[in-house]
Amino acid sequence: MDYRAFVEEKISEIRKAVGDGIAINALSGGVDSSVVTVLGHRALGDRLKTVFIDSALMRQGEPEEVREVFADMCIPVEIVDARADFLGALAGLTDPEEKRSAVTNTFYRKVFGNLVRESGATFLFHGTILTDIEETVAGIKRQHNILTQLGIDPKQEYGYHVLEPLAELRKDGVREVAKVLGLPPKIAERIPFPGPALATRVVGEVTEERLDLVRAATVIVEEELAPTKAFQYFAVLLEDKATGIRDGKREFGHIIVVRCIHSVDAREATAVELPWETLHRICERIVAIKGVNRCLYDLTPKPPATIEYI
Repeated sequence: MDYRAFVEEKISEIRKAVGDGIAINALSGGVDSSVVTVLGHRALGDRLKTVFIDSALMRQGEPEEVREVFADMCIPVEIVDARADFLGALAGLTDPEEKRSAVTNTFYRKVFGNLVRESGATFLFHGTILTDIEETVAGIKRQHNILTQLGIDPKQEYGYHVLEPLAELRKDGVREVAKVLGLPPKIAERIPFPGPALATRVVGEVTEERLDLVRAATVIVEEELAPTKAFQYFAVLLEDKATGIRDGKREFGHIIVVRCIHSVDAREATAVELPWETLHRICERIVAIKGVNRCLYDLTPKPPATIEYI
């Protein structure tokens, strides 16, 4: 594919679709939403309003870090505090699909619905890619940004039209577009991060306490495994607990799973065979987190597993 031609084509399509209107998009800092942000900004300039939704589900320091990166590219990003909305919607939920639906509905119907009304925007940009569509339609797992493909009319349900400039690309193609657009390597090469964020990495109920645990483990895993250049690596907090020993006393503690995989486009994946030295170091750091006494490494390929746990 000629990715330079793709960029010009999408900029032209966006201008034609939006016309003199106003558009809005949510930036997460991942390569998909970042590429859509830059495409939209080049097509519409200040008629694109870009927001970062702080859902309480993001990695440590992520909202401020992402805003600074885009400020360096002269693209303003507004951080919207919606932590109470998302934590409230997720309270008491343990079923994976119910959790994903709660994130989707809170995002589109409540948080984004309010922002759309305030901004006067009639178009929303999505970073949907082909793999998102395929997995949702096939019933493997519902991606939070899939609407039309499930028969949901976003104009009728939420009050705006959705544009999906990347819907024909897979992750490797999106990275190529990011390079053409001149996005910095820290964005263009960033490992995938799910739309529902850390809610997909907490098995069982999502609470502030459990999010803090998986967030702390995520920092460790990303620091330790960045040199591997793997497709994706992350930490998961299981719902079960295990008996352990801390300070000479019995402890019924949390279990963290570490996942590190090779893939090209997320349709298939295999576990990276990490050195024992690396695994031991990760384990030592993770079980030092208060309340965590087990650290496991997941060797399961996709299929039969999916990459994420929820």
